[in-house]
Amino acid sequence: MDKGFKERVKEQFSKTAERYVYDEGFARGEDLQEAALLLKPTHDDLMLDVATGGGHTALFFAPLVRSVVASDLTMQILKKAQEFISEEGGIENVTFREADAEDLPFPAGSFTLLTCRIAPHHFPDVPQALKEFFRVLRRGGRMAIIDTLLPEDPEVAALYQEMEQMRDPTHIQTFSEKRWLEMVEDAGFTNIKTKKFPKTHDFVTWAKRSGLDRQGVQKLNKFFVDAPQKFHDYFQVETFAGEVESYTDKKLLIYATRPEKK
Repeated sequence: MDKGFKERVKEQFSKTAERYVYDEGFARGEDLQEAALLLKPTHDDLMLDVATGGGHTALFFAPLVRSVVASDLTMQILKKAQEFISEEGGIENVTFREADAEDLPFPAGSFTLLTCRIAPHHFPDVPQALKEFFRVLRRGGRMAIIDTLLPEDPEVAALYQEMEQMRDPTHIQTFSEKRWLEMVEDAGFTNIKTKKFPKTHDFVTWAKRSGLDRQGVQKLNKFFVDAPQKFHDYFQVETFAGEVESYTDKKLLIYATRPEKK
């Protein structure tokens, strides 16, 4: 995909940076706790948080590791993340670096831990990003990726893709668990484990986070309401008087390690 797309990503997240930083849905979650259980961070670990967004994952892990580099493609969102973490106080081991997930500006073997949360669906080339994750991890390094899970039903999956692109033009693709396992294994990782989590979203907050105006929110609301019953069943869509109140998707956590030996 051309560089023009990544410039549009930067523009999109520059405009909506504050909404991502102060969104409660990103600030906490069972997925972060489970990632920590699998990664087993120690105060010897050097961690990279790819596509840090509002900095919530970096903030969560900072007290548990020696240092965190919070990286993102968009400088404006990095600045907001830095302000957010500074406001929390007491966190002095996080640095910030502008970086493309598909071309990370770090030497091979720079980190012992790597995280990437609710971001890969924006990446034009996820297999290339995974190769970079593998490269910058030391042998024995651990990785945790969390992203939205693509529904198995082809019709529901297609509707989900359409819905996400209506809401956010920088959304590219989510993947099934099977496809994630294939990509992670192809990148060279081993000891792969997965876990799924439901995530309920307040509809209006979720829709507005990507910058939709009132008309855009109404159009997306109509899409949900008019969707077939199996879409409503899968996403547990809650409506009242023709207005969508919430929906629940599934997040997939993928844990893997870089082998100790070649």
